[in-house]
Amino acid sequence: MNLYKYLLVTVFLCCTFSCKNEKKEEVKPVAFNYEPQEPEEGILKGVVELGTSGFNYFIVEIDKNKNWKLKEAAYGKSLIAEAMTTPDEIDGKLNKFLIKIESLGVLKEHINFVVSSGALKEEVTRLIVDELKKRNHTIKEISPKEEAIYSLKAILPNSFRNNAFVVDLGSGNTKISFVQNEKLVGKETHGSKYHQKGTEDETVYEEVKEIANLVPQENRKFCFLIGGIPFELAKEFRKDKERYTVLSPNVNNISKIKEEKGRKVASGLIIFKAISDATQCRNFIFDWETNFTIGYLLEKEGV
Repeated sequence: MNLYKYLLVTVFLCCTFSCKNEKKEEVKPVAFNYEPQEPEEGILKGVVELGTSGFNYFIVEIDKNKNWKLKEAAYGKSLIAEAMTTPDEIDGKLNKFLIKIESLGVLKEHINFVVSSGALKEEVTRLIVDELKKRNHTIKEISPKEEAIYSLKAILPNSFRNNAFVVDLGSGNTKISFVQNEKLVGKETHGSKYHQKGTEDETVYEEVKEIANLVPQENRKFCFLIGGIPFELAKEFRKDKERYTVLSPNVNNISKIKEEKGRKVASGLIIFKAISDATQCRNFIFDWETNFTIGYLLEKEGV
């Protein structure tokens, strides 16, 4: 049955990635040479993130002008979506992270622990969070709207606020954010593990398109991407250790990745395709150093 569903997904992707675009002239992405401002005499801040699939930490240097630079990152698995983890397991990993972060020079009062909006959709997360609070851990629970806006604050340069939007394509949900009339707007839609809940690909494609269509026309020239699925796509195109990788606007060039990475990535590609079709954006830029949690740290600094 799983093989049958996978074949159906493959057929759906082939149709949506090629049939609708076969008559369109291929558009090449523009060169992206932006260099973010380096922090000067900044302070080290740390954040641990419990997500639907990941259990990660990030250490960044932030200066008084809110310029930041990633100093250290570690990525692990949470298995929240599969309900295959326990409070004891998370507590043990968290304490190891806290010890490691402090050993790298971050003061204890500058270390934060957040739970992503996608993880909070799972019943097991509520039990874990309640148990961790009993063990005197301070936890920030992030709503989908907050997460979308934190992603924008972390990844979107000020010079792109009027011609770009942001997508955080995660396992539990996808967040789309943009600036409209000087206000930060955050929207939520399906994540790449929607198939675990039995949601059909066609339904996801149409519902993601509906949300992506909310991005103002003037903000569709560039799309800044973060999340697990964009990470998989960007690996195919990264040059050396560049900070930003421009993804191919020709989705046929990346559809082959689904054959190598399996069902989760195939589902993520449907979401990516829906966003591409809705916005007609042809400049997708993946940021290798950004996570929404950095936006949370910046907001705490008053951004």
